Amino acid sequence: MKKVFVSLEYPGEAVGRLAGKYNVVVFREERLPTRKELLEGAAGSSAVISTVADAIDKEFIDLLPDLRIVSNCGVGYENVDVAYATERGVMVTNTPNVLTETTADLAWALMISVARRVVEADTYVRSGKFKTWHPSLLMGRNVHGKTLGVFGMGRIGSAVARRAAGFGMRVLYHNRRRTEASEKETGAEYAEFPRLLEESDFVVIASPLNEGTRGRFGAEEFRKMKRGAIIVNVGRGPIIKEAELAAALEEGAIWGAGLDVYEKEPEIHPGLPGLPNTVLLPHIGSAARETREDMIDMAVTSVELALDGKTPEHLVNPGVLENLK
Repeated sequence: MKKVFVSLEYPGEAVGRLAGKYNVVVFREERLPTRKELLEGAAGSSAVISTVADAIDKEFIDLLPDLRIVSNCGVGYENVDVAYATERGVMVTNTPNVLTETTADLAWALMISVARRVVEADTYVRSGKFKTWHPSLLMGRNVHGKTLGVFGMGRIGSAVARRAAGFGMRVLYHNRRRTEASEKETGAEYAEFPRLLEESDFVVIASPLNEGTRGRFGAEEFRKMKRGAIIVNVGRGPIIKEAELAAALEEGAIWGAGLDVYEKEPEIHPGLPGLPNTVLLPHIGSAARETREDMIDMAVTSVELALDGKTPEHLVNPGVLENLK
C-alpha cells in the first residue's frame, strides 16, 4: 500500500478520503515538525502534503525514491526545490484561489486595526485604564478617502484593491507588469515604485517572494513614504527588512505597521513587539475554517489524481510531465 504523509493536521474530512486506499501518516502535534520528524515521517512516501514551512529540498526528495507528488497546502511553494523535483519526476502542486478572499479580509483587518489603534484600545480597556472619554483619547487615522498602494497585484492584491471602493479610496498599485484586467475590475492605477511609496497612505504587500521582492522594503523605502503612512504585509516576510522597519517606526519615519508574516519566521525582530504602533499576527492570513478545509480538500484531490496516474489541476511544474513519459 502506498504511503501518504501529511505534515500537519487539518480541520475537515478531506484527509479521511485517503484512508483505506493508502497508508496515511499525519503529524498530529500542534506545532511544526522538526527537520528530523519531517524526514522520518515522510520516509517511504509516494505523496507528501506539505506546508510552506517544510523544506522540500534535494535531501528530502532524494530520501524518497517512490515520491510521486508534493502537494503544498498553500498558494506559495518557495519551500520546494521545484527544479530538482521536476528533474526527479516529482509533481508539485499548490492551492491557489481558495485563500484569496480570506487573506484580503485579513489585510483590511490589519489596516483598520493599526489606523484606529484597535489593539491598543482593547488593551487599554482590559487593563482598567478606561475611566472617562476624552477627545484626545487614542486618536488614530482615517481609512476612508485615503490612498491605498498595493505592492503585488495578483489575486490577493486585486482582492485587497477591490474592497477599497467601499471606503472611497484611490488605489495605486505596483507590479512587475501592468495588469489591465485588475485595473478594469478595481479602478486601480499603475504607479512606478517610488510614486507608490510617496503617494500612498496605506501600503499593502501582497507579493510573492522572489529575487526581485526580497528585501524590497528597507530604510530607503521607508524614508520615501509619508510620515503618516501605514504598511501591511500579508505577502512574504523577507520582503521587509525587519530591523529597518523597527527603526523607521521608532523614529516616526512612518506611522504604523501590521504584519502577518516575518523575515525569519517564526522569529520576530526584537525591536517590533514593544512598539505600540504595530499589530503583529501569527501568520493567520488563511486561518478561516472554511478556507482551511477547502485548502486541504484541494491538496488531497491533487494527491488522489497523481497517485491514480492523472494530472492534477494545480500543477506548478508542468515540465515534469515530459519526464514522466
